[in-house]
Amino acid sequence: MNESVSIVNSRVKGPRFLQLVFVDINGVPKGMEIPIERYEEAVEEGISFDGSSIPGFQGIEDSDLIFKADPSTYAEVPWEGIARVYGYIYKDGKPYWADPRGVLKRALERLEKEGFKAYIGPEPEFYLFKKNGTWELHIPDSGGYFDLVTLDKARELRREIALYMPSFGLVPEVLHHEVGKAQHEIDFRYDEALKTADNIVSFKYLVKAIAEIRGLYATFMPKPLYGFPGNGMHLHISLWKDGENAFIGEDGLSETALHFIAGILKHAKALVAITNPTVNSYKRLVPGYEAPVYISWGYRNRSALIRVPAFWGKGARIEYRCPDPSANPYLAFSAILMAGLDGIKRKLEPSSYVETNVYEMSDEERSKAGIETLPGSLGEALEELKRDKVVREALSDAYKNFIAYKEGEWEEYVSYLEAKELPPDTKKVTEWELERYFYV
Repeated sequence: MNESVSIVNSRVKGPRFLQLVFVDINGVPKGMEIPIERYEEAVEEGISFDGSSIPGFQGIEDSDLIFKADPSTYAEVPWEGIARVYGYIYKDGKPYWADPRGVLKRALERLEKEGFKAYIGPEPEFYLFKKNGTWELHIPDSGGYFDLVTLDKARELRREIALYMPSFGLVPEVLHHEVGKAQHEIDFRYDEALKTADNIVSFKYLVKAIAEIRGLYATFMPKPLYGFPGNGMHLHISLWKDGENAFIGEDGLSETALHFIAGILKHAKALVAITNPTVNSYKRLVPGYEAPVYISWGYRNRSALIRVPAFWGKGARIEYRCPDPSANPYLAFSAILMAGLDGIKRKLEPSSYVETNVYEMSDEERSKAGIETLPGSLGEALEELKRDKVVREALSDAYKNFIAYKEGEWEEYVSYLEAKELPPDTKKVTEWELERYFYV
């Protein structure tokens, strides 16, 4: 019997039910509950379920799947008196090809064959709303970036979230009000890529749960309000080899790090289909709100797609600034890491280096610097993804489910715009988006 399972089963007191949690193609948590006494069975044999109604999973004609719990992810939910565990999905005794967590596991195995281990630290942002009797959304505070007591009325909620985070294995590092009114950020410590992907799912669940307890609604929607800053999820990434940070060079970044940057820049147009996977994502990726639009990189340059933060000791890393928290973290990490690995294996050199504000450059200046633009819509991004073999293969067989689901999403949005007689390039946030993405 697995040691962690026996410990749980030996308790006289404790959770009596266990949530088995996985995510769908959109990164939205799904799952079921079992009595805690079935934990050992969930780990060793698995629990069967019908996957036909899970977005991006099986069709109704072939839907029998098995969930096997990963005991290293076991955690107890303090305010509910239950436990939860993540795991992997199997079909016919083999890893299920459309399981996002399994996709990342396979990508990391490819990375390990090259001798690398990936560490990622995320910065997910979110807005808090409340509803009045007519169910209209209202902003509960008027704070701004780094505002303290007077204007920041959600400080106690942030602290409460931070106090619960260790229960899920997250180590909070910085809590602060963001630029937008009622916009917030809580950064937590970096970890190995798979653990960080799990942590993002846990964090979003935790934030939403505590907000709901306090009568508020938390949204990680990329652009919930037109004219306000969007929610980003900057990713701090480093690769390690033989216990050492492979991004450290003799004078700044190593050749490995530069090749990794070049790989991301090379595949940037296709990557956004995975890291910014909603119609609403492209309402955030517009000039004027610190969200990167241009494919460039630089040191400490916050207008660039990839920024190299100042570092000391073993802290060398890159900051990839376009992802948003609507991304499925397992698929996003897989795509980013395989794009970077392609740069390393092909020894690509990064272009489009810039230390000035890219937004203030003229079109001619950007053209001379070789700076291209990210896709302006989900539809454009999906076309780029179709043309990019490296990013497609990063998703392995889950690619066909992803592209089919997202093309359907895009077509649905286009039909909505036509029905409402709205311009196809509108940057206004529509009711269609709010209904579909508010709870991501």
